[in-house]
Amino acid sequence: MSEAVDYRYIGSRPIRPDGVEKVTGRANFGADEALPGMIHGKVTRSPHAHARILSIDTSKAEAMPGVLAVITAADFPDRAGFGFRLRGFSDNLMASDKVLFQGHPVAAVAATSIRAAELAAAAIEVEYEALPAVTDALEAMQPGAPILHEAMITQGAEEPNDGPTNISTQNRIAKGDIEAGFAEADEIVERTFVTPMVHQGYIEPHACVAVWKEDGQATLWCSSQGHFDVRNATARTLGMDLGDLRVVPQEIGGGFGGKTTIYLEPLALKLSQKSGRPVKMAMTREEVFRATGPASGTVNTVKIGCKRDGTITAMQAKLIYEAGAYPGSPLGAGSMCIFAPYDVEHVLIEGQEVVVNRPRVAAYRAPGAPQSMYAGESVLDELAQRIDMDPIDFRLKNAATEGTHAAYGPTFQAVGLVECLEAAKAHPNYQRALTEGQGRGIAVGFWFNGGNQSAAEVHVADSGMVKVVEGSPDIGGSRASMALMAAETLGIPYERIRVNISDTDSTGYCATTGGSRTTFATGLAVMRACEDAIVELKKRAALTWGIDEDQVDWAEGEARPKPGVNVEVDPLSIGDLAKNAARTGGPISGLATLNAQGPGPAFSVNMTDVEVDEETGRVTVLGFTAIQDAGKAIHPDYVEGQMQGGAAQGIGWALNEEYIYDADGVLENPGFLDYRVPVASDLPMIDTEIVEVPNPNHPFGVRGCGETPIVAPLAAVGNAVSRAIGKRMTELPLSPPRVLEAISHE
Repeated sequence: MSEAVDYRYIGSRPIRPDGVEKVTGRANFGADEALPGMIHGKVTRSPHAHARILSIDTSKAEAMPGVLAVITAADFPDRAGFGFRLRGFSDNLMASDKVLFQGHPVAAVAATSIRAAELAAAAIEVEYEALPAVTDALEAMQPGAPILHEAMITQGAEEPNDGPTNISTQNRIAKGDIEAGFAEADEIVERTFVTPMVHQGYIEPHACVAVWKEDGQATLWCSSQGHFDVRNATARTLGMDLGDLRVVPQEIGGGFGGKTTIYLEPLALKLSQKSGRPVKMAMTREEVFRATGPASGTVNTVKIGCKRDGTITAMQAKLIYEAGAYPGSPLGAGSMCIFAPYDVEHVLIEGQEVVVNRPRVAAYRAPGAPQSMYAGESVLDELAQRIDMDPIDFRLKNAATEGTHAAYGPTFQAVGLVECLEAAKAHPNYQRALTEGQGRGIAVGFWFNGGNQSAAEVHVADSGMVKVVEGSPDIGGSRASMALMAAETLGIPYERIRVNISDTDSTGYCATTGGSRTTFATGLAVMRACEDAIVELKKRAALTWGIDEDQVDWAEGEARPKPGVNVEVDPLSIGDLAKNAARTGGPISGLATLNAQGPGPAFSVNMTDVEVDEETGRVTVLGFTAIQDAGKAIHPDYVEGQMQGGAAQGIGWALNEEYIYDADGVLENPGFLDYRVPVASDLPMIDTEIVEVPNPNHPFGVRGCGETPIVAPLAAVGNAVSRAIGKRMTELPLSPPRVLEAISHE
C-alpha cells in the first residue's frame, strides 16, 4: 500500500452541510415546490402489457370541471424521423401506436385539483387491440414468441436479423483461448443462475413542477440525479433548444440510479404549455413500481476451470439481460465486471439483451454488476469447495493486481483487491466459529467507476468565506466532500466553505451523479477552481506588496513571500485579500471545467454469516462485513454509509425482493406491502472496514465508492446459504419457500 499522507481536513468527519435542513424538514424535494396558479397533472396508463392503440377519446375528460389540458402522443413532435432507439426513449414516456408494459402512459391531464385530474385521467377512453405478452427473457428469445418491435435490429450481431427478433443487443469480450484454458483445468464447474427484476426502492416518488412561458422558455423543478441531463433529455423529446429550458435541482429522496432518467418532466411541460399554468406532477408508489425503471432480471451461465492448486485456467460466461420494453440494459457493464477481479489468461464473455413486456430498465447502483458477479462468485465458491481451499486464499491466488490486463480492456494501475482480501482474512468476523445450520459466504465486488464532464466555480466573499458553485446533485454527502477538498486545497477551515448546487442556467455542465463519478470528477473540478482562485489570490498579494507573482507562496490559507524574497511584510489571509479586492482588481473567483480521466476501479470483499431454519426455510443474517478500497476516504462517515447502504440493498435483493408478474404481464406486487425491502429488524449490524490504496490519477487518491457496495452481497449471501444447507442455490431471491424446497429435495 502507498505511504499514508497526512491531511488537515480530508479524512475528517464533519457534519454534512445539508444535514440541518433535512432533519428539520425545511429542505425542498421534488413535490415541495408550489407556484401561484399551479394545477396538477395525472397520467392515464395502459392496463395491458402488450396492445395496439386503436383510438384515444379525450372528449369526456376535456369537458370535466377543472380540467385545463389533456395531452397524448399527438401533442409531441413527430417521431417518424427519430432513429429506432431515440423513438423508443420518447415512446416510453408516452405511447404512440403500441403499449409495451402495464402502466405505459397513453395520455395525461392537468386540472385544478389532484382529485379532478385523477377523475379526468380515468375518463379518457382508449380502445386497445390486446396482443400476447411475454415477460420472460428466455421465452422472448424462442421462435414464435410475441414480437415487441418489428423493426428492431440486433446491435452487435455478426449477421443481420433473420426476421423479427426480441434480441436487441449482443456483445462479446474475449481474451486468450478459452478451450485451451479448460483443457488445462483439473476441476470445472458450470451452472446457470437466475436473478429477478428488482426496484431501487427509493423513498421519494418521482415528482416535478413545470412552467412553460409565453416566450417559449420553460423551467422545471425536479428531484433527479442529474438536472443537466434531465434538461438535455427533456429538450430533445420536446424538440426544444437547450437554452430555452432551465432545470432547478431539488433535494433528492433517494435514487440509486433510478433517477438518472425522465418520466414526468416532458408531460408536465406540455400540460403547462397547453394550459398556460404551472403544473405539478407526482407519481403514486404504485406508479413508481409499475412504470419506472427497475434493474434487469437475468439468466447467466458461468463456467470456470481451475487446477488443484487453485490456479484458475479459464472463465466463461453467457449472460442474458432483460431490457424491459425498450433497449438499454446494463449488459455491457455486467460483462465488464464479472471476471475483472481475477488475473486469468483465458476469458470469454458473451451477452444478449432481450426486450420483454416490462418497464424499460434503469440503472441500479453498479448497474448490471450484481447480477453477473452473483453468478461468477457463486461458481468460484463451489470450485473452492471442490478443491478444499479456503475461499479467500482461492481468490488471493488469482487476484488482479497492478499490471493485470483485464479482459474488458484496461491494464490496471494500483488497485486494492489483495489488501481487501487480506483484511477480510484477518478480520475477527472471519475467525468466528459457526454452528450447525449456519454458513459463511465470501464474495468479491468490482466497479470500474466513472469520470466524465464537470464544472465548478469558487467565489471569495469579502469576509473570506468561500462559496463553491457546482452542478452535481448531492445524494450521499457530496457537498461535504466538495467542502473538504476545497478546504484542503485552499488551506482554510471546512466551516468557511459553503457549497451550492446550482441550476442549469447558473453553473457549467455537470454530468449525472452516478457511476461513482461525483467525488472524483466534480471534486477534481472544485480543486482546480480553488487552484485557479489561489493564482488570483497570489496575484493580489503581489500587487499589495509590490513584488512579482512568482515571489508569492500560498500555504495554510495565507499568501506569504517566498523564502529569500527581501520584503518585510505580514502574511495576508484570504479574508485580508478579499477585503482589499476592489483596489487590486475586483472580485476574486476561480473556475474550472474538465472531462475527468483516469477513474480508479474499486474492489470490495463482503462476508456474511447466516442461519437457516430447516423447518421453514427462513434465512437469518447473523452478521455482515463490508471491506472496500475507497482510494482515499474524503469523508469516512459517508463512505461507510455507502458501504452499509449497498449491503442492506444487496441483502434484500438476495433474500426478499422480486417483481412478480401474472400470465398477462400484470405486476402483482406494486407496493412496499408486497414488495418487501429489508427493514431494521431484518438486518444485523453491518461492519465496515475502509481500505485506502490511492488512485494515482487523482491528487487525493479518490476512487469513488457508491457503486461497489451493492455488487458482492448477492453472492455473499447466496454462498452462505448454499454452505449452510449443503446445496448450491442458483435462483434469487432465497425466500423461505425456495430454500425449504431445496432442503427438502433429495
